[in-house]
Amino acid sequence: MDKGSQPQDLQISVIVPCFNEQEVIATTHRELKRVLGNLKSPYEILYINDGSSDNTLELLQRISQNDENSKLISFSRNFGHQAAVSAGISNCSGDVAIIIDADLQDPPELFGKMIALHKKGYNVVYGVRKERVGESHFKKATAKFFYRLLNFLSDTDLPLDTGDFRLIDRKVIEAFKSLNEKNKYIRGLITWIGFKSCPIYYKREPRKAGVTKYPIGKMLKFATTGLLYFSKKPLYLALFLGFLSIFIGLLLVIYVFISKYLEPSFVVQGWASTAIIIIFFGGVQLLTIGVIGYYIGNIFDEIRGRPEYIIENKFNFTKPDGKNKQLY
Repeated sequence: MDKGSQPQDLQISVIVPCFNEQEVIATTHRELKRVLGNLKSPYEILYINDGSSDNTLELLQRISQNDENSKLISFSRNFGHQAAVSAGISNCSGDVAIIIDADLQDPPELFGKMIALHKKGYNVVYGVRKERVGESHFKKATAKFFYRLLNFLSDTDLPLDTGDFRLIDRKVIEAFKSLNEKNKYIRGLITWIGFKSCPIYYKREPRKAGVTKYPIGKMLKFATTGLLYFSKKPLYLALFLGFLSIFIGLLLVIYVFISKYLEPSFVVQGWASTAIIIIFFGGVQLLTIGVIGYYIGNIFDEIRGRPEYIIENKFNFTKPDGKNKQLY
């Protein structure tokens, strides 16, 4: 690392959401300690146990007990990746926070370059996946389609091919903490917050160990949250489809009347045109009701006022008197 990228004057927080990562978490911790040690700056590693059902919690407890720079937040159950990242942002103490998954697909070696870009005046430095190694063609194609569709539908211009791997500074952290919504799409919200941002390109490696925690069901749910929770354009699309169906219906009526009077012998009586009309309008109505229903569900989640997550324990956090204590 060159001299200009040394971050001695920064307190660094690394946020690591964890869900069933017992196979890789020890390797992850060693890698993070190695990279952060080379930066020669005060740091903390904040692990968030998102209701893991394997031995992840026990391993993280051991890490936090043996390493004064490692902290642990443990949820009462699984609340999801975005809730875990949100908890990390809300509880970190650094001048900058770097969000990284526990699977090491995103390289910690980029921390130094991210901090160097931050020192040049950027409030956000976000990773862009130039290449995704070890992922199926289906996942690559659907991810590429999703990010472009989301950018098209979003009210904010979102960077393409990005995840949650990014650096954010204290201005962005405090702005994020002021947001009250529950079902967060964090990478979109950080873009919405604004400030000065810069991309950093990298090759995404395969997982070091374990299996993906984003099967097709979770991927679809996450995509739906990004598409519908972060934009009102689907509502406008539903309205457009409603008008389009009315227009097509009027064209069908005109066609039926013209055919009836010009060539009555070729007009099939009844079932085909009726079936087509029912299928088309029924599909449009179901789509529209589904989109509106999702928005209503989000409104319901917000007005209930339930917390985004519930913390069962905190480990290695200090009280104002400096004594370590588990907080509930």
